Amino acid sequence: MSESPPSPDALKQLAPEQLVICHECDLLMAKMHLADGEKAQCPRCGFELYHHQANMLTRSLALVLAALLLFVPANFMPIMSLGLLGQHNNETVWSAVLALYQSEMALVALIVFLSSMLIPLLKLLCQGWVLLTLQLKLPAGFALWLYRIYHQMREWGMLEVYMFGVLVSIVKMVDLGDLSMGVGLVCFIGLLVCQIWLEATMSEHQVWEMLDELRTEQQVDEVMDEACD
Repeated sequence: MSESPPSPDALKQLAPEQLVICHECDLLMAKMHLADGEKAQCPRCGFELYHHQANMLTRSLALVLAALLLFVPANFMPIMSLGLLGQHNNETVWSAVLALYQSEMALVALIVFLSSMLIPLLKLLCQGWVLLTLQLKLPAGFALWLYRIYHQMREWGMLEVYMFGVLVSIVKMVDLGDLSMGVGLVCFIGLLVCQIWLEATMSEHQVWEMLDELRTEQQVDEVMDEACD
């Protein structure tokens, strides 16, 4: 949905949290309240400002749980098995990190470990805790801090880049010997799909808005409790 922007005089009367700016054309406008399934668009350039997903909490929690269940087999079960001259080697994400480290490429091993294992796991844990906070009405302060940390880590989790490297390796080694895909590759693809789907389902604006409302409610309750005491 889109609305005509209010006059400059009307915008001056609004609090900062009631305003939103378009990231494409820098138009300042009043923030629109959306129902589930609606999208807010800039009336000048048509850019999508934010949207509200229906059943966002439950759907996102299900995707986080599925991704966490796939994380261990995706990283520690064989992605591929290569048979050459009577010898068979099973390769996993973790064994690739160890092989890089043992080949005196510690910096590359650290980068692969961080971008393919540690940071994706931390992102999932941050998202899971934020969603549980909203679902169970837990203290919002820690969840707000975690969600800020999550946004700082977003650019460092590069599962899709590692997946592209795996596909290139498969193409290059397919003629060298007996190459077969492992369960780890299926789990890794499932993990990647879950994370992409989660990014599309877990609306950032909706999460920030719900966290802010929860924090305000908890602050009001604290004031009321102090007044009663």
